[in-house]
Amino acid sequence: MTTKPVVVYGASGYTGRLVCEYLREYNIPFAAVGRSQEKLEASMKSNVPGIETADYEIVATEHSVEALTELFTGASVVCNMVGPFATYGHEVVQACLAAGVHYLDTTGEQDWLITLDEQYGADFAAKGLLLSPGLAQMYTTGEIAAQISLETPGVDTLDIAVFWGGSPTIASTQTILVNAAMSKAYYLEQNNYVEWDPEAGLYNLAIPGQHELALALPWGGTSHPVWFRKDPRVANVKALGGVFNKPLMEGVPQIVAGALEATKDLPPEERLAALQATAAQVMNEMPPREYTRINRTVDSVHATGPLGRSHTVLYGNSNYKQTGLLQAYGAFSLLQKAPNATGLASGCQAFGHRELLGVLRSFGLVQKPIVTIED
Repeated sequence: MTTKPVVVYGASGYTGRLVCEYLREYNIPFAAVGRSQEKLEASMKSNVPGIETADYEIVATEHSVEALTELFTGASVVCNMVGPFATYGHEVVQACLAAGVHYLDTTGEQDWLITLDEQYGADFAAKGLLLSPGLAQMYTTGEIAAQISLETPGVDTLDIAVFWGGSPTIASTQTILVNAAMSKAYYLEQNNYVEWDPEAGLYNLAIPGQHELALALPWGGTSHPVWFRKDPRVANVKALGGVFNKPLMEGVPQIVAGALEATKDLPPEERLAALQATAAQVMNEMPPREYTRINRTVDSVHATGPLGRSHTVLYGNSNYKQTGLLQAYGAFSLLQKAPNATGLASGCQAFGHRELLGVLRSFGLVQKPIVTIED
């Protein structure tokens, strides 16, 4: 049992450290939790600026429903950083439900969101708890832009592009390979899930603000089709994303295809282990802390319909810092008041897209939205 109101599970990882950093900014006591006491202590001491002024405790635990339930009891919010979430998330969600605490994570695994919707959403709602996966830059910042575009009447179709500068973390690389191998990616067409063509390869997209075309992928389908499937304003959603580094993007399909071919005949557990080993060969060390001038982000949303058209662009920087801040603010908000929605809900649905935009802007992570409206 913890005496701290917020638990950061997976606190020693790249994103977990940033969540702890921004919890400190909000002066929120937290428990930094993971499997290794040694790694947690080293991460807090060396990688969280100002940690000496934070109110926190370090707790090592095993990954089981029983152990996590005991630990979460007494907290109000769990920020889960332990992925791939479809593999390791069930125990955390079940423990949150048993302990009566809100759940946030940073997932980009569309199949995990669909699973949460089908298996846990109603139970969380019945207890008045929030189940909000995918509270992260790659999904929430783009959703903010989408929600702004939807303020224009007469639109029903969202064309979303998300780009960022930098390299995936160790955990993100694992998630990309595991998700590609073990699940399908969907977009939304007339409020139904439709599978992306797995053989389509890279897509060429025009990024606002530059002449050169960029390369993009469905990136697992992203969260957006799930969030908007039950929105009466929206019928169609497609989301593509990528990094600005073209050589890196060109290599992703080859790496994924090679990993899939090499593991296709293995049993599920062996296949998972092999995919994780392949991911470690691609990325086995923490990326450097983000550079504001280098790690830029662009979230662009074209919203169209029979009687309206709008385009919203959010330029920003430091996608992982955005993620850490969004998680910390989500926890901060939940400690102050009830969310706007319970059960399965996106960050924008739970906290308000204008509120989240204000938070990102107040910390210097995004510019004022550029909105073009034709109606």
